[in-house]
Amino acid sequence: MKKIHIIGLGLLGGSFALALKKIKPEIKFTGFDADPKNQEDALALGIIDEGKSQPDEDTDVIILATPANTLGGLLTKTLDQIGPNTLVIDFGSTKENLCKTVADHPKRAQYLAGHPIAGTEYSGPKAAKADLLDQKVFIICEMELTDVQLKGLAYEIFEALNMKLRFMDAEEHDRHLAFVSHLSHVSSFMLGKTVLDKMEDEKSIFDMAGSGFASTVRLAKSSPAMWAPIMEENKNNMLKALSLYISNLSKFRDKIIEDDYEGLALEMQKINKIGDILDLGK
Repeated sequence: MKKIHIIGLGLLGGSFALALKKIKPEIKFTGFDADPKNQEDALALGIIDEGKSQPDEDTDVIILATPANTLGGLLTKTLDQIGPNTLVIDFGSTKENLCKTVADHPKRAQYLAGHPIAGTEYSGPKAAKADLLDQKVFIICEMELTDVQLKGLAYEIFEALNMKLRFMDAEEHDRHLAFVSHLSHVSSFMLGKTVLDKMEDEKSIFDMAGSGFASTVRLAKSSPAMWAPIMEENKNNMLKALSLYISNLSKFRDKIIEDDYEGLALEMQKINKIGDILDLGK
């Protein structure tokens, strides 16, 4: 493996390059970003060695790390143009529509549908960190559709980055991520909106907000340019998740209206088990 090309030089694409450069410094990284400033920063930060809109013909791996609603067209175009020995991996947060888009593409076997479960509330190449992917889960969808030899190349990369592989189908991926990732971002954004709508004095928010509020609203600093496309691509699953969430909020409110604080305490006690499942605080 000698050359990797990255399209989308933000948090994930940048962190991927920084990590692999430390482990395999012999690899040449080229890259492109639709935002010229991001591409300029990626060069300055050493994320890529050269900026270019098209990968070299002998590029081994192409990483697609752009917003979710751009990936379908970009993936199709990339598969159309690559030679027979190049592997294309995407880092998108949604998978079902993407996999359907290229299901009948003659070069489908040169594509690996992936999703690194890693990130922060920050975006852009300056947010990239060499340790962001370390020991994180990497989900692969429709594993059986990727060429065996090219899949071996991908495994070599993930092993070098110390990532944990998980496998599932695309529909299952999007359904689960709607609840455990996408919904949490909506919740954080809406908590931020609720507080901003009610408290006009921003200094008061700063003075009174404790660590609980800060940790809960942290994701509200995430990039709308990334998250609005995720909601678009995962619309049906998001609507189901939101409907259930709104229903639970309404039931919680009703218990307060009814002065049923014993019921509230019991409900919260049941929910406490999420801490044991996730090992929170350990």
